Amino acid sequence: MKRECIVHFKIISKSGTRVLRGLIYLEENQEPTLQDYEQCLKDCGHDVRIENQNQFIFKAFKPGEEYLIDVLEDYEDSHTRDRHAESLAKTFIKGNNPI
Repeated sequence: MKRECIVHFKIISKSGTRVLRGLIYLEENQEPTLQDYEQCLKDCGHDVRIENQNQFIFKAFKPGEEYLIDVLEDYEDSHTRDRHAESLAKTFIKGNNPI
């Protein structure tokens, strides 16, 4: 059975830096490979080649511009809610009886 793996990557160009994301489909218990990341970036519309294999950095090309793409392997979105922490916090609110 396939599972979805969200890939976060940082685009570094002359116009600035921005974080985007893509999607890879993997078999259960499979980790993404360099080729998986490369294909994901190509599927997102980037013409890439590997620049640094150890750090998963790609060089991308579009007419008149070269830019770098850094795959963020351990990216944590600061806007992601921690439902376990929220549940625990609710137990301390007066008048809230979770049982």
